[in-house]
Amino acid sequence: MERIVGSSPAGWARLAGALYLIVFVGGFFALGFVPAATIVAGDPTATARSIEGHELLYRSGLAAHAVILVANVPLALLFYYLFHVVDRGIALLVAALVLVGTAVETATTFFGVAPLVALSSAQPSTALTSEQALMLVGLPLQVQSIGVAIALVFFGFYCLSVGYLVFASGFLPRTIGVLMTIGGLAYLVNSFANLLSPGFAAHLFPYVLLPSGIAEGSLCLWLLIAAVNVRRWHERAGAVLV
Repeated sequence: MERIVGSSPAGWARLAGALYLIVFVGGFFALGFVPAATIVAGDPTATARSIEGHELLYRSGLAAHAVILVANVPLALLFYYLFHVVDRGIALLVAALVLVGTAVETATTFFGVAPLVALSSAQPSTALTSEQALMLVGLPLQVQSIGVAIALVFFGFYCLSVGYLVFASGFLPRTIGVLMTIGGLAYLVNSFANLLSPGFAAHLFPYVLLPSGIAEGSLCLWLLIAAVNVRRWHERAGAVLV
């Protein structure tokens, strides 16, 4: 990998930014656009018809979700490399939070596949009773939604931890560190609202996730375009070695 990005932390930072862009755009598509276009809230029968009518779009969302889950793994390692010069323990925590959150999110993805399998092996959605639609489509998607909320708890604490590391680093703008902290809190509010009071959470979404999108988008673009202040990164690395 060093042959691709070079030995400079700027190269690693830009690679992290590129992976983060994949995760950011893919996440918006898979977890935002596709559900909004295919899932009818509170109506499993209409959702079943919608998934059948937009099967390619629904499958594309699952494929995009798989891509971002894979991209999260090297991204976690790159973040550890970039931030271990600031605080090795917190950098390790960041990597662990990303990997565990990704594992939880991966498990929930199977519930997103379940409606496709059920509909392809059952009678047409137009012939499904409301009870059948609930069992084959509604319940798996509800479980997936809860699973994503749990996964976002891990990513909320990831954002808080990265916010601290960015703020303390000296080689990235402190403003982004503040934004990441606010974004992490927004993730946590969204997740616990979904777990404790789904009705209340429905009034918050999608506005509650706007700070998270701004924060992660800012960090992603900064890493991709400006990378890191190499001199200050090496100063931190030298201080760690002393």
